[in-house]
Amino acid sequence: MESIALVLFILIFILILSGVQVAFVLGGLSVIFGLLFVPDFFSLLPLRIMGTMQNQVLLAVPLFIYMGLMLEKSGLAASMLHAMSRLLGNAKGGLGISVILVGSLLAASTGIVGATVVTMGLISLPVMLKNNYQVELATGTIVSSGTLGQIIPPSVVLVLLGSVLNVSVGDLFKAALLPGLILICAYVLYVFVISRIRPGIAPPIQHDPDHAVSTKDILTAFLLPFILIIAVLGSIFAGIASPTEASAVGAMGATILTFTQGKFSMKVLREVMQGATHLTSMVFLILLGATTFALVFRGLEGDRYLVDLIQESDLSATTFLILIMVVVFILGFFIDFIEIIFIVVPVVAPIFTAYGIDLIWIGILLALNLQTSFLTPPFGFSLFYLKGVAPPEVSTTQIYRGVIPFLIIQIFVLMLVAFFPEILDII
Repeated sequence: MESIALVLFILIFILILSGVQVAFVLGGLSVIFGLLFVPDFFSLLPLRIMGTMQNQVLLAVPLFIYMGLMLEKSGLAASMLHAMSRLLGNAKGGLGISVILVGSLLAASTGIVGATVVTMGLISLPVMLKNNYQVELATGTIVSSGTLGQIIPPSVVLVLLGSVLNVSVGDLFKAALLPGLILICAYVLYVFVISRIRPGIAPPIQHDPDHAVSTKDILTAFLLPFILIIAVLGSIFAGIASPTEASAVGAMGATILTFTQGKFSMKVLREVMQGATHLTSMVFLILLGATTFALVFRGLEGDRYLVDLIQESDLSATTFLILIMVVVFILGFFIDFIEIIFIVVPVVAPIFTAYGIDLIWIGILLALNLQTSFLTPPFGFSLFYLKGVAPPEVSTTQIYRGVIPFLIIQIFVLMLVAFFPEILDII
C-alpha cells in the first residue's frame, strides 16, 4: 500500500508539470486511487471535506484577497509614491528607497504578490526610468519589494500555511513580522550604499520647488493605509480579534479608503468582487483536491511510510530540513505556492512533528523560501509579473540581473532565521 501512495504522489507531480490543471489532478487522481485502494473511501471523504469547509480560519482568505484588490483600485499606491519621492527624491537613491518603502506598505496592505508587483511596476518603473535610474536597479527594487507580500502579514501565504500546519495564524503573523522588517531594512541599506558607491545609477530627482509635498499629502498617502494595517494586525496581536475577524475589518477598511479617495463606484465594487471570487474559487478548489489527496495518501499509509523511511535512513533533523527546503525552492520555479503548500507541506509536516521541530519556525522558513523562489531566475513568478507590465525596452535579462543582489539578501535573511530561530520570539 505504501508503494501505491508514492506512485500517486509521483503521478500528481508529473501531471502538474505537464500542464494539467492542479485542482483536477489532485482531486481526480485521488478519487480514482481512493476508490481502488482505500476501504470506505466515500464514507470518509464527506467528513474530511466538511471539516475543511467548517475551518473558520480559511474565511480570512477571500476577505484578505478582497482587501488587496480593493486597495489596488484605491490609487493609494500612486499617492504614496508621489509623496515619498517628494520627501526622499532629492537624495541619491532616494527614489529607489521610496519604492521599497511604498512597496512594503502596499505588500502589508494587500498580501497578494502579483497585485503588488504589477501595481508597483505600472506606477514606479516609468518614473524611475524617466529619472535615469539604471534599469537593473529599478527592476530589482520593484520586483523584490513587491514580493514582500509573501512574508509581511497579513499574508495569504501565512494563512494557508497556518491552516495546513495546524498552527495559529496569529502566531505565524507575529513570528513573520521581524524577518519582514529585516528584509525591508536590508533592501533600503543596499540601495543607500550602492547609490553612494555608484551615484550614476540612482541620481537625485530635481523637483519643482513650487510643487512641494504638503503635510496633507503625506497624511493622506501614509496615515490611512497605516491605520488600516494597525487595525488588522494590532487587533490580532492584542488578542482582540481572530485573523478571520481582522480580515473582515481589513476588507471594510479598504472599501472605506477607496471611497475616501473618490475611486469607489459600483463598477469598481463589481470588479473587485468578481476578482476576489475568481481567486478564492481557485484556491478552494485546489484545497478540496488537496484534502482528498491527503485522505487517500494517509489511507494508503504513505505518511507513516515516509516517517519510517526518514527515521530508518538515519537522517538528522537538520539534514531533512535542508533537503525539504531545497526541494521546495526548486518546486517554486515551476508550480505556484498554493500548490506547494497544499501538496508538499501536508506530507512533510508529520515528519517535522516526529522530529520535534517547531512548526511555527518551519512555517516562516517555508514562507521565506517560497518568496525566494518567486525572485529566482529564470522561472521566478514575480519576474514574469514585472516583465508583463514593463516597457518594451526593458529586457528579461536586465530584470534577471537586477534581482540578483536582492536575491542574495533574501537568502541571507532565510539563513539568519534558520540558524537563529530565537529571532521569531523577539516581537
